[in-house]
Amino acid sequence: MTVTHGRPMTAEITDILVAHCGLNAEAAARTPAASLEELGMDSLALLELSAVVADRWQVSIPEQAGQLSIAAVADLVARRTDPPGHTENTVLIDAPLALVWDVTNDVANWTELFTEYAVVEILHRDGHTVRFRLTMYPDENGVAWSWVSERTADPVSRQVRAHRVETGPFEYMRIHWRYTEEAGGTRMTWTQDFAMKPTAPVDNAAMTERINTNSVIQLAVIKDRVERIARERAGRSGPAGGSVPAQAGSVDGDASAQAGSAPAQAGSAAGEAGDE
Repeated sequence: MTVTHGRPMTAEITDILVAHCGLNAEAAARTPAASLEELGMDSLALLELSAVVADRWQVSIPEQAGQLSIAAVADLVARRTDPPGHTENTVLIDAPLALVWDVTNDVANWTELFTEYAVVEILHRDGHTVRFRLTMYPDENGVAWSWVSERTADPVSRQVRAHRVETGPFEYMRIHWRYTEEAGGTRMTWTQDFAMKPTAPVDNAAMTERINTNSVIQLAVIKDRVERIARERAGRSGPAGGSVPAQAGSVDGDASAQAGSAPAQAGSAAGEAGDE
């Protein structure tokens, strides 16, 4: 049950409809699944509801609100007043920055880096910007989620900005990758800012928890796979602890080709979408 200011949102919406729109509270209580239209709310009543909701919560009610029940309207308002989602997850990878940068920005080979992506299709490249389609392994219901994202890498600042072009259940999804050198290797940090659509199966808080859980899994996998590549390179170049030659290549290039074949038996999909 969604609660606002200590009261259920459904009660808040009911009070507005009674006070401003002429709703019969007893009739509404008898038929909680009835739509606003079935409860006698005409276009003028819906305009009044929309005005009060906009004034109180800065939320717009769609024109089709008359087809919704009071509970559905309350859920819609609650979703849109839900604070946007924000996550930040980080991992320290025992490998040179140039190698971490190359391997993790080799989008064409993400199926060998992440465990959740079944297919990556590069749609367009323009300098350091790449647009691509990701398709996940089928979930427990047999659904293979797919969407288009675009990312732009800045090799000077070692940062990447990305966003979903096809947003799916998200109002928006923006991702910021940061890479920094520190004692022990390279720190890679993912920051994600997003909001879910009112029709999404989960709200912002639930998706935040889901992304945080999955990011820990994927960052651990990436750490293991990049460190394995670093060890293989070090073994070919000389004694461990020597400098690892970084044939950096471009950010759009085939980093796995430079690193040998990336040792990535992807396994089955894990967790939820949210990396791009």
